[in-house]
Amino acid sequence: MQKTADYKIIVRGAGDIATGSIHRLFMAGFRPIVLETDKPSAIRRQVAFSEAVYDGTSEIEGVTSRLAKELSEAVSIAANDEVPILIDPKGERIAEYRPDAVIDAILAKKNLGTTKDMAPLTIALGPGFEAGTDCDYVIETMRGHNLGRIIERGPAMPNTGTPGVIAGVAAERVLHAEHEGVMENVRKIGDAVEKGEVITYIIGENGRKHEVKATISGLVRGLIRDGYEVTEGFKIADIDPRLSEYDNCFSISDKARSIGGSVLEIVSSHYINRE
Repeated sequence: MQKTADYKIIVRGAGDIATGSIHRLFMAGFRPIVLETDKPSAIRRQVAFSEAVYDGTSEIEGVTSRLAKELSEAVSIAANDEVPILIDPKGERIAEYRPDAVIDAILAKKNLGTTKDMAPLTIALGPGFEAGTDCDYVIETMRGHNLGRIIERGPAMPNTGTPGVIAGVAAERVLHAEHEGVMENVRKIGDAVEKGEVITYIIGENGRKHEVKATISGLVRGLIRDGYEVTEGFKIADIDPRLSEYDNCFSISDKARSIGGSVLEIVSSHYINRE
């Protein structure tokens, strides 16, 4: 009988939502290989395996991810009970690895190249995909009654452009860059801030500093890395209005776990039925 660790999985993307799926697969005995870009832009960095691209490793809730240089090294890392992160934004290693399942967890709101013929099982998270055409299944990522719903035909709900509501706050809790430049953070994830307080600067042309101020009072739940180059309109920070939820800044979210549970359900069913 095949072991779960021998069931070959590729996950595209390792941001905070993708990390929920990767973590649940890992804890169930699967050993996915993860593909990322060379400059991940997760703002909830403390709960994103993508940070291994910068730091070499990233440990989240007892699971360690580790940057690999080649596919062979990624296979070895997975065999050593860690999550390998391989820089391959175009998915060029997928054909070489010949996985049993491919999971597109990039959450780009559009399809960046995932096709149904990449593996016997293909899953995509969120809008931009058509189940039955681009992939076998789509997982709903919109907060609400249908969060985590498995879609066998058709798309997920379209992107509204409005963040989910937390303690009655939606759009105001997410900050976007008003200027192009390089991030220079003055606060860190987990810090309590007051509305109007500077949490970071964007260093623009000729070294000019542009202040980025908190739009609401609360906890800095997410903040893009210091030194990251951003463009105008880029999502750079997330503030949680609930000061009592400090620990949530450093743990996988309910949304990520819900979506990850649906991914695990599909993968487990495919694994069992193929034997």
